[in-house]
Amino acid sequence: MVIISVIIGAIFVFFIVPLTILLFIYLTSISLLIYQRNSEVKADPLSDDWDSARKTVASCWDIYARIWHGYELHGVENLPEGPGIVVYYHGAIPIDYLYFLSRLFLWKKRICLSVADHFVFRLPGLKLLLGVTGVMPGTREKCLSALKNGYLVSISPGGVREALFSDESYQLIWGNRKGFAQIALDAKVPIIPMYTQNVREGYRMFKERRFFRQLYESTRLPVTPPYGGLPVKFRTYIGEPIPYDPNITTEELVEKVTSVCTVLYCISGYVKVNFLLSFQTKTAVQALIKKHQTIPGSIWKALLDRFDKRRK
Repeated sequence: MVIISVIIGAIFVFFIVPLTILLFIYLTSISLLIYQRNSEVKADPLSDDWDSARKTVASCWDIYARIWHGYELHGVENLPEGPGIVVYYHGAIPIDYLYFLSRLFLWKKRICLSVADHFVFRLPGLKLLLGVTGVMPGTREKCLSALKNGYLVSISPGGVREALFSDESYQLIWGNRKGFAQIALDAKVPIIPMYTQNVREGYRMFKERRFFRQLYESTRLPVTPPYGGLPVKFRTYIGEPIPYDPNITTEELVEKVTSVCTVLYCISGYVKVNFLLSFQTKTAVQALIKKHQTIPGSIWKALLDRFDKRRK
């Protein structure tokens, strides 16, 4: 009985904060449903009629961010006035991204529409919350429409795969994904890299096992639960935008990419522009990680960062 109690206690400690976050998400969804019913709001979830509810939700999450992770957001001035694509590293739990959305709305009253994996839309009871916070499927048409309407659109090319199988080395697991670069070229908008310091020290996944990787690849569902939830320091850094240039040639873009990266990538002497833009974006996110993150990540250092006033 003692052994069983210790095991149950360890499991409870390991998973209590991730489960609490899930509980908060559903409480937020329930609160929005109550607001909709009491106020009889029938407008589109992205309309200004929802701004008061959005502000309340953002304020609650921002308080949690300040208390639990001493959250800071740097580089907001790098976001364009108009549309753009924000590309970010995906932690085991994208709680840092929720913090970013909340603070962006509180500071700038801007909604950043979020591309999410298909499984998110299968979760019960979250339809209104996803609508009010601007979560959408990552189809080309929806992204182009959002950008045309002046929204920021965010995407993590690594997605769930990066969440599950990256680790404290902060390796980007993007594979061959470059659709976001093509959308940026088609919409003629800049790409803005973003990264949150210590996000892997806050929440982690168990070390990769071949069985779980195969299970994910066959089901495309997040089959391994995250653990942790320590109150480590979170700082989100928004990097300088990679601008759209209508006059840039493939050769000039090659030179631009190789000027910030020591790797030269060629495919039979011809490189597509969308590949180069994707490669440049990946390099920019990696540069943010290299600049702001200790590799490999250290939980103890991430905890001590809470007391590092110099970084402010």
